[in-house]
Amino acid sequence: MDELRGTSTLPDLLPDIAVLPRRIEPAVVGWLRLARVYHKIDRRTAETMRRHGISVSRFDVLNHAGAVEGRTQQQIADALLVTKGNITQLVDAMEADGLLIRRREGRTKRIFLTTAGRRLRIELVSIQERAIAHDWAALEPDEVQTLIHLLRKLERSIGKEMPDDTRERS
Repeated sequence: MDELRGTSTLPDLLPDIAVLPRRIEPAVVGWLRLARVYHKIDRRTAETMRRHGISVSRFDVLNHAGAVEGRTQQQIADALLVTKGNITQLVDAMEADGLLIRRREGRTKRIFLTTAGRRLRIELVSIQERAIAHDWAALEPDEVQTLIHLLRKLERSIGKEMPDDTRERS
């Protein structure tokens, strides 16, 4: 083995214990499954939106701005779990494209969809809802309700204080 010349193989460099299979925690398997499902749906959503000439980010802003018209950029950013700065460029471009407008109310600018923005939102939300229904058709209605309950429970628990043994070590 000649480690300095890079001719050693990976098994030569690893201790024997490293090549033994280890049990993966069920929570990790669940997280991987959830991530995989999310990414599959996200890829399909991106392709669908691309075919309609809009990015997923723009669709998200269009959907949230239209769901409750008159929201501020900060409220939309909060709903999408991004910063107001992320939303600003999207809103600027979407306003230039005639999909939404900003109206000043005192010191606050509120966002409203234009007629074209409303039409596009109705069309895309309908397409997206049908696609999600198709993606979830493998589950029975009671399984969907159970999954919703479990995901809500998990979401509420995320961010709580971790035990000392799982924190980053200095």
